[in-house]
Amino acid sequence: MEQSLADVLNLDRYPLNSAELRAECRGTLDEDGVLVLPGFLTTAAIASLQSEGAENQHLAYYTADSHNIYLSPPDPEYSAEHPRNRQVSSSKGCITTDQIPAGSALRQLYDAPVFREFLCAVLNEAELHPYADPLSSINLHYAGAGQELGWHFDNSSFAITLMIQDPEDGGRFEYVKDVRDADSGDMNYAFSGKVLDGEVPTKTLSMGAGTLVLFRGRNSMHRVTPVKGQRKRMLVVLAYNTEPGISLSESARMTFYGRLE
Repeated sequence: MEQSLADVLNLDRYPLNSAELRAECRGTLDEDGVLVLPGFLTTAAIASLQSEGAENQHLAYYTADSHNIYLSPPDPEYSAEHPRNRQVSSSKGCITTDQIPAGSALRQLYDAPVFREFLCAVLNEAELHPYADPLSSINLHYAGAGQELGWHFDNSSFAITLMIQDPEDGGRFEYVKDVRDADSGDMNYAFSGKVLDGEVPTKTLSMGAGTLVLFRGRNSMHRVTPVKGQRKRMLVVLAYNTEPGISLSESARMTFYGRLE
């Protein structure tokens, strides 16, 4: 049975209609490139989504890949060890929008006008739209012991995530802000190489269960360290587009989900 939004979100702590809250969040995101809202979900919603995630994890499509930090094909102009081409490892499981139960709090949150309006205000976007394909709007990611996401940049200008279940240990989100300037074409290979070599101090986000994170990862390198322990890390990615009618590319869907629909 569908819950009210007040059963899902901690609206006393985060009144999404508040102009003051929206301005404060927008200022933090603009200044830091990241916004962390702990306790965004209610305790009841967290428990429900953890149970839902455990019940449906057998549906997950698992991938284990090597890639460069740009998530792009190698450039033959550079050596295999150059930061442009150096390979890192990523491994995770994923269930897709069509596998999220119809009555899930995730669907209710994703579709809620007040949540979308809050995101538009904080991200300074006129509109946000779901993906046109049936797989890409809501993705629940699973990471068990030893699984990780290697260093990379995002292709999109922002990412919206919800931590559903944090692991016993490991699985830390680490980042280095403003490593490159993609819009101007400055890839800053030398600094990227230092990050890959562990020579640059990283920042770590503290993300307990129920935390909403908005992150601008187009120019900031980031990774998730290997998970340790028996408890799976469960993280939801809420994906929107600034234009209607957009689908994730077929090649990306095959890579991430193993199917097109």
